[in-house]
Formats: sequence, C-alpha cells, structure tokens
Amino acid sequence: MKRPIIEIDEEKCNGCGQCVLDCAEGALAIIDGKARLISDVYCDGLGACLNCPQGALRLITREAEDFDEKAALAAKAAREAGSTAAAGACGCPGMAMRSLQPLSTLHSEDNSASLRAALPSWPIQLRLIPPTASFLQKGRLLLAAHCAGFALPDLHQDWLTGHVPLIACPKLEDNALLLEKLTAILRDGQPASLEVLRMSVPCCGGLERLARQALEAVGRPAAGPCHVVRLD
Repeated sequence: MKRPIIEIDEEKCNGCGQCVLDCAEGALAIIDGKARLISDVYCDGLGACLNCPQGALRLITREAEDFDEKAALAAKAAREAGSTAAAGACGCPGMAMRSLQPLSTLHSEDNSASLRAALPSWPIQLRLIPPTASFLQKGRLLLAAHCAGFALPDLHQDWLTGHVPLIACPKLEDNALLLEKLTAILRDGQPASLEVLRMSVPCCGGLERLARQALEAVGRPAAGPCHVVRLD
C-alpha cells in the first residue's frame, strides 16, 4: 500500500543524530555516519523527526509496509538494552548504556592521568538514558546543567562521587521530551533521590521546574527532596 514515510537525503545528512532522538518509535539509526531508516514497518509516517538542522529529512508517499507499533517499540527497547535483536541495524555506539569502572582510560595514544574518565555510568545525556538502565536502580540522581561541568572545576570530586549524572539544557532542548524522559526515569528507574545542579540564570530555572514536575507526575515523595543548588 502507498502511505507517508520518511525519506533521507544522504548528501545533506551529517549524522548529528537529532532525528534519532526525535523518533519515539526508534525507526532511525546512525549507521556509517548517516541517518538510516531501519525498517518501513517502524516508521509511523507522522514526521516527528523532521526537525533536522540540515533539512535532510522529508515525508514522501510510496509503497511501504504498514506501520507496526508493537514491533517498532520492541525493537527499540532491545537496542536500548544493548541487544542486537533488530536484524541488520545498530544504533550509535555512544548511546549504548553501561556502568563504567573508575578511571576508565579514554582511547588515546597518551594514557596520562588527565585522559582518564571518572564517570560512573554512560550515557549521561538525559534524553539518551533508558529509564530501565540498571545503574538507575536506587541511585542518587544528579541532574546537572550542561554548563555546570565548565563552571565547577571540582565537579567530579565534589558532586559525581556517589551520584548518577544526568545532563540537560532546558534552553536548547525540547522541554516536553526532557520531562517525558525524566518522568519515565523516576517511574521505572526507582532512584533513591534527585538533586539539581543549575546555573543562576533565568533559562536554567527550567531544569528545576522539570525536576519538580517529573516528581509530581509520578507522585514520588520516596524519591527524596528535590534538592537544588544554584551556581553563581
């Protein structure tokens, strides 16, 4: 049957991955540096992914299999859990969730101490973290503004120890998507507490609002107080 479905202009695509984040059904993946449609049956044809900075995506009408929401979401869940169940497809390796060993060495010819990562888990971008990630269970969440890492020279020493870091920017990202993901994390991840580390600028207040709205949405007083720290 003919129906609307996404088409990707490979010449325009630079592999930024914005469309992958915007596609709730997981129909897209970055493969060999370009966005690809994994399967016709995963694409609902509604165009939520059209917010491409390069204008590389458009909706067309062509012969395509019917959209199968159940299959799409199952394949997406499998990929987010690190599975290879979706045949012939793989997402960006940088989105694979993992718990990290202390001081894991970055890939570099220079193995100096300055190139040793001190993150407890990965990924750290709020929108990329699966709500069912094992490292969220009973964890102490630290929701930090993107700028915090540059404003605080001792961020790792003073804040990351004992915390699961989540970073987001309410000014540059879709707040509805951030709220949806944070709510799912609080609901499904069952963390022990949530702290917010934000800058003392008006736009960063959105991060605090997101945290309070998510806590209210799940009715989770058990998640502990929403402790907020503002950086001058």
